[in-house]
Amino acid sequence: MKPNMSPDGSAAQPSRPQSFTARMSFMWTDGLGRASIRAIQALSVLALAWVVVSAAIRVPLVTIPVLVALILASAMAPAVRWLAARGWPRALAVLSSFLVILVVAAGVVGGIIALVRQQASVLAARAEAGIGQLQQFITTGPVALISDQIDAARSEFQKFLAGGSLGADALTGLRTAGEIVAGSVLTAVVLFFFLKDGEKIRGFLIGFLPGTRQGKAHLAAERSIVVLGGYVRGTLIIAAIDAIIVLAGLLILQVPLAVPLAAVVFLGGFIPIIGATTAGSLAVLVALVENGPVPALVVLVILVAANQFEHHILQPFFMGRVLRIHGLVIILALAAGATLAGVIGALLAVPLAAVGWTIYKTLAERETPGPEPIAPPAPGA
Repeated sequence: MKPNMSPDGSAAQPSRPQSFTARMSFMWTDGLGRASIRAIQALSVLALAWVVVSAAIRVPLVTIPVLVALILASAMAPAVRWLAARGWPRALAVLSSFLVILVVAAGVVGGIIALVRQQASVLAARAEAGIGQLQQFITTGPVALISDQIDAARSEFQKFLAGGSLGADALTGLRTAGEIVAGSVLTAVVLFFFLKDGEKIRGFLIGFLPGTRQGKAHLAAERSIVVLGGYVRGTLIIAAIDAIIVLAGLLILQVPLAVPLAAVVFLGGFIPIIGATTAGSLAVLVALVENGPVPALVVLVILVAANQFEHHILQPFFMGRVLRIHGLVIILALAAGATLAGVIGALLAVPLAAVGWTIYKTLAERETPGPEPIAPPAPGA
């Protein structure tokens, strides 16, 4: 039997089996291998994110004050820079801005909370009566629906009203009060140092990155500060406008407790898209009990119109340059934040999502080459 011949007529050498390293290398270089590598990388990033989020949730007394201070510092930074540019010492500019903002915020928020707490029992009674009238209309109206879920929902709402008095008693208890005081003090301290030494802190954190990445990291930090500051200022203005619209409608319709109801709408306005409308449902219930179904329907129309005015006009005007996130992403961020950290999570979810998207876009940008340098003229030209 003739041996295998090569094309040049010599005997062909038997092929050697590929080594284990070569086979493994080929396995990871085909299409499935590259997809597997990407999947492993994605799972590693998700695992790291899960560890970070889990660690942050376990220490809310530290995490929440730091995040709140970071957001407030971003909103107050323009005032500090304005004073420093006019010759004020940095520490004096920070202290002055800090005290002014602290006094104004404490006065506004404290006044609203006090106003709502004074009328909490009345609001709870009116809301419960409104729920009863809604259930009666649903079960005895033209459609005549009967559902055990309606009874269950009313029962849960009554328990909430009886046990929490619309959140008026949520601040009771030595432990809760101590945590609130400690968190407020820590927020104030962290906010002061963020305003005073923010650039040094940022430079220290970015200094751990490779030199080639520090430029984009500084750019991402600058853009994130702009996003956070614009978000806080825009949200404050939009919440105030929503509250004024609802207050005007309630006063025209002569709905009682108009000012506390508008204050509730103002507080709910800090949760985008659904906050003001959800908080305004209390005004609908009060109008239903005190003024009847037609005024309640008018209040509902006012709430929906205010929501659309906010979504299509106010948000693009006040936050169009800083909050370029689709509404679906905002809703998902709100759901995730509320699931992880309750009301505080819902308040912080959207600005954190906006910052995350800003950082991702900045890091994903490709550096555009600059113009070619102009050659110096030749000697004697």
